[in-house]
Order: sequence, then C-alpha cells, then structure tokens
Amino acid sequence: MEQIGYETHAPALDAIFHALADPTRRAILSRLAQGTASVNDLAEPFAISQPAVSKHLKVLEGAGLILRDIDKQRRPARLNAQPMADAVAWLEEFKSFWTDSFDQLDTLLETLKKNQPEGGSDE
Repeated sequence: MEQIGYETHAPALDAIFHALADPTRRAILSRLAQGTASVNDLAEPFAISQPAVSKHLKVLEGAGLILRDIDKQRRPARLNAQPMADAVAWLEEFKSFWTDSFDQLDTLLETLKKNQPEGGSDE
C-alpha cells in the first residue's frame, strides 16, 4: 500500500535499521570491525547458543551488513559497512532540522536570561 505524500525508501534501508535495532547484532558488527570471525568466535562473549548467533548473522547478511565466506566447513563472517552509508545519508537529512531546533532553543534561552530580573531566581 503506497502512502500518498511520503517518500518511499529502498527496502534495504528498512532491513539495515531492523538489523541495527538489536544490541546483540550491533555487538557482532563491532566485533567484525576488528576482522573476520567464525560463529564460534562471535558466540563466545554472549550467553546465547551458536544457532542463535547464526540467526543474528542471517539478519545481518540479509541487510547486506556482513558477507559470509566459505572456508571448508566454516563460514566466517566479515563486515560490509558500505550499506550503513545509506542509513547515515538518511539520518543526515534530519541534521539541519536538529541544528535549527537547537539554534532556536539557544536564542530563546538567551532571551529569557536577558529578561530575568537581576538578583537570581524568581522564587
């Protein structure tokens, strides 16, 4: 169902944010930023099973955030950070909004300070 008046983004962006929404997956990505790792390596610091880690890896792979190699019976994972650029670009669209909002808040606070009677608080 198409929403009128709303820009549609690539489904990949939805998958990226879904993948990044889970703290375990973010921790896995942080670990993979240090280099390639096997499922065993990735499961070690967590109190979850290897199959659970494999499920997280499938989500990350589906979002394009990791790539899996085939090395005999192992399937080591490695970080593919390029898709995160799409998420960063989308978030950057809001940077001017927040900058303008904070500038307006600063202006209001300065005005309130100038209009406050001398002698401190008004309690």
